[in-house]
Amino acid sequence: MAMGKSYKIWHKINGQGPYSVLLEQRNRDEALLFESLVIAALGPAEVDVVKKLYTKLSDAYGCLGVLLVNTGDGPLQYLVLVTGCVSVGKIGESEVFRINQTTFVPLRGPQTVEEERVTELRKLFNSGTFYFLWSSGEDPIDATLCTQKLQQNHGTDNRFFWNRLLHLPLQHYGIDCSHWLLRVTCGSVEIRTVYAGHRQFKAAIFSRLSCERAGTRFNVRGVNDEGHVANFVETEQLIYGDQGDASSFLQTRGSVPLFWEQPGVQVGSHKVRFSRGPEASSPALERHLKLMQERYHDTAIVNLLGLNMVGAKEGEASLSQLFQADQKRYYESMPHIMFDYHQECKGGNLQNLAKLKQSLQPIFERHSFFLLKNQQVVSQQKGVIRTNCLDCLDRTNCVQTFIGLEILALQLEALEPQTKPQTWTRFEEVFRAMWVNNGNEISKIYAGTGAIQGGSKIMDGARSAARTIQNNLLDSSKQEAFDLLIHGGTGNEFIFDLARSLLPPHWSVLPADILHGLCSRYAEFTQPLPIRVAVGTYNVNGGHHFRSVVYKDSTLADWLLDSPHQDSAAARSLVCLSEEEGWRSADIYAVGFEEIVDLNASNIMAASSENAKAWATELQKVLSRDRPFALLTYVQLVGVCLYVFIRPELAADVRDVATDSVKTGLGGATGNKGGVAIRFLLRNTSLCFVCSHFAAGQSQWAERNADYAEITRRISFPHGRKVEQHDFVFWCGDFNYRIDLDRDEVKEYVSLREWSSLLQYDQLKIQQAQGNTFVNYVEGEISFPPTYKYDLFSDDYDTSEKCRAPAWTDRVLFRKRRDHGQNPGRIAYYGRAELKQSDHRPVMAFIDIEILATRIEKTRAVLEDVVGRLGPSDATVIVQLLGKLEDDDDQTSWADDETILTSMLGRINQAVGDVLLIRFAHEGLLLTFRNGSAALAAVALSPIQVNHLRLGIKLKTTDWPAAVARDFLLAAANTVPLFIPEGSVKPLENRTVDEDIRVLAQLANQIQTNDGLFKPAPSTQTGSSRSPMMPRPPPPNSLALQQQQQAKEWNAANSAPPPVEPPPPAPPIQAPPQVSRPLPPVPARNASQTSLPPPGPPVVQMRQALPPNGVVTAPQTQPTVNVMRAPPPIPARNLPPVPPRTIK
Repeated sequence: MAMGKSYKIWHKINGQGPYSVLLEQRNRDEALLFESLVIAALGPAEVDVVKKLYTKLSDAYGCLGVLLVNTGDGPLQYLVLVTGCVSVGKIGESEVFRINQTTFVPLRGPQTVEEERVTELRKLFNSGTFYFLWSSGEDPIDATLCTQKLQQNHGTDNRFFWNRLLHLPLQHYGIDCSHWLLRVTCGSVEIRTVYAGHRQFKAAIFSRLSCERAGTRFNVRGVNDEGHVANFVETEQLIYGDQGDASSFLQTRGSVPLFWEQPGVQVGSHKVRFSRGPEASSPALERHLKLMQERYHDTAIVNLLGLNMVGAKEGEASLSQLFQADQKRYYESMPHIMFDYHQECKGGNLQNLAKLKQSLQPIFERHSFFLLKNQQVVSQQKGVIRTNCLDCLDRTNCVQTFIGLEILALQLEALEPQTKPQTWTRFEEVFRAMWVNNGNEISKIYAGTGAIQGGSKIMDGARSAARTIQNNLLDSSKQEAFDLLIHGGTGNEFIFDLARSLLPPHWSVLPADILHGLCSRYAEFTQPLPIRVAVGTYNVNGGHHFRSVVYKDSTLADWLLDSPHQDSAAARSLVCLSEEEGWRSADIYAVGFEEIVDLNASNIMAASSENAKAWATELQKVLSRDRPFALLTYVQLVGVCLYVFIRPELAADVRDVATDSVKTGLGGATGNKGGVAIRFLLRNTSLCFVCSHFAAGQSQWAERNADYAEITRRISFPHGRKVEQHDFVFWCGDFNYRIDLDRDEVKEYVSLREWSSLLQYDQLKIQQAQGNTFVNYVEGEISFPPTYKYDLFSDDYDTSEKCRAPAWTDRVLFRKRRDHGQNPGRIAYYGRAELKQSDHRPVMAFIDIEILATRIEKTRAVLEDVVGRLGPSDATVIVQLLGKLEDDDDQTSWADDETILTSMLGRINQAVGDVLLIRFAHEGLLLTFRNGSAALAAVALSPIQVNHLRLGIKLKTTDWPAAVARDFLLAAANTVPLFIPEGSVKPLENRTVDEDIRVLAQLANQIQTNDGLFKPAPSTQTGSSRSPMMPRPPPPNSLALQQQQQAKEWNAANSAPPPVEPPPPAPPIQAPPQVSRPLPPVPARNASQTSLPPPGPPVVQMRQALPPNGVVTAPQTQPTVNVMRAPPPIPARNLPPVPPRTIK
């Protein structure tokens, strides 16, 4: 039976009620209804009645799911349909199809304006690189699994399940996705038929691209913090025989597992830049190698990068050497074969690949390949070869082809002993052609063009030019499409960003109300840890003045390490400074420079990075004087440069490092003025460091305010994170705020050391007090002379022709986003150093803060409580008559009395909230509310007395935690090892998910045992219930009051907790005031099982008399309730909405 367009899509576009879409499938009596952000499964009787109101919209071969996109007008859903596909070939009873056309149906209505990123996603689906399998009889084979794993009956590998997030909306409503949705993979599939004598074989190459770090060539490079690499592809060389025998061989490719990139416009030679220091990259590399060992048992690395440290390939050689050195440090026994492909195979001389064969021969023998004969597994593959070059495209394609053809001879000999030479030649020709096509398809996904094979200079030159255009002009839009498909359209919402920082990665797919409840109770599962942060700023007046020629005894250590000890005046005013008294060095250093290069025209247009590299080397050497420090990363904008160094033992706790820069010079056109920023997560606290150089001039304070506002507004990190969305922000730089006094008056105050009097005229203090700049930022007490402007190598203020007035232009400030009785940050030291190489003096601040560390066992306890209190996602209850009416078995006949129905709904509306939907079923009257909490509150009203009747209310679904567990299964890393030796331990990534599911399955079983009621454990909560999103109040303007406020908060954090605030209202769920729709089926599930199979459709008996639209809405005469009064499912833990910030 050939595959046809078995899906029919209907829609209702009249003005009577909201827009809705109906999805039907051939040979299925049920249908799916999409209306008002709700998805419902309709039974046959409902479909027959409702369908009359709909008109035909389209036919489709399949459905990929529902895409959810958050816009300024609220959530927007698209039904994604496959409307065009072509058959690639058959493997057994399963046929492989390539998608070449999709349709996105907006579920808000046909008038919806499609966003650009949705358009780009449609182009991505239509590019011919997505595949699905179909079978007319039994279920098709799973395209995400190789043949060896298929024989072991493993479940879907989420690495290669690309549209899994599109399944989530249907899964939340209890829909069995396996009956309605396709599972697609991205990559390449080539299938050919080969005849060998009287036998027929299927020859195939399956390449599966991982979605764990998906993207385009210059947007996604290297590794991420979880150990996943860019362009990771699992390629299987497969032979199927007509007698059921099969053989397969697996290879992998992936980017070098370090943090590196190729920034700038990419034309011709591409310079490699390390985006993190070597020590900061090591934990991610170790995670990647550990994943490779766990998933493939034994891994051998074939590294094709260049080895020449001179010339254009210098970056490749540095990358290759660091990769090899770090790999040997963690997995010394792992083979790492260095093969400079360009040097060895120069001029297309592929004969030298024989040198590589000599090194690979022992690996071939140890790894073997998979062989199935006579329905018996004869041999298994025990490891893989991981091949990489720079892009993992052209060179990798050639070497993988060579390896595949070498193994092909062994496969044929095992399947067909005494293979004839002509048979081998036929197979070799077929597989060689398929390997070429495979390389082209992989290259199109990552680079936008086919592979550069080296056979035709004209074709290779054309493809190289096309790559340049694609990578520099079009890939950013394509990258947005990848992000939308893999991470979803909710990435910019603050609650999801907070969840990413506080919760395990696979928890981010949970519904928003669950994430809201978890994040609002973060204090119950996090532990504060003390951290000292040192932030310094120095305008070096151009160049790299590491040490003064005149003052040779003064070094950078005087500023970075020893300034608290040398400033005796400050030392006397602090409690802990000297080593004897307990002074401790910093854990993090953020060092900002201004004018690191001369601000001339050539540097403004194309600033050199040589000074920045020299400063990075010198800073690391100086900071590591007493204890080692590792460079995390740095970012440069012409003369502004910011470095972050950390203690090496903290590197494993750092993730999500990102940088950005903003130009503010000449109206944003040039970078002679501007700001740079670095953000990252340390454990579960987000830190952001900003260094800026504002507009100069005595009276240009308004321009400086504008520079601050522009930098704050325009700096943006991945997932839409802004500066002020971080837990801590540290801002340093040459702000250029002056003192509103003439030069002589300022010098007089300086000579008298009357800092408090002089600060009354400080422009920054004045503008901050007026709310024009640095709102909610705190600065330490200034007890040092102005830092600008000095004569070079002198202690004299400016004696040049301009005679500028001294000013505190160099400053360090910080802010904390939220308080929970924690240390709001304490400035342990704030002062300057006497380095005389520049016309500025450097400033340094040491700040004590507390970061949060999530404890997973306590997080699970909170998850259990939150899920239990929020109730079922279908928000549906069953109302039944307690007792039986005479001569009437219909449990809903009492509702025919409009007076009784109206009275009952009025009682429930007043006590709980609006009823959105009424349905009749055999077991009783079904009422649907806005959320599960309202359904739980309705159950608490039972029994309810209406006139002379006594009605009982119970939940329709009593095992709702099982649905949350299915979300985990769909989002978690669930890869099963390729080969599992006897007695081996299950990978940690799988054991973590198993524990999450066990907790939820146990909760579902408890709720079912308690007749659908959740009984929370006794509260052990301590401290304030302040929300993590609640902003701090603005600090007082007076510096003394600021210090008093800091001391008060610090004492409160370490003594009695502050009073508990009332819980703010939960975020509203958008829904129309009146919705006519059936409920989604939520079948009963066995919660005691850890394995959670998808639910089946329920059998619902419909009433004989139905209105024309097939559903019954609440009577129009029912009381109107404007405010929904939900029960307090999570006391004093809900998140308040974030007030908008207006930057003046």
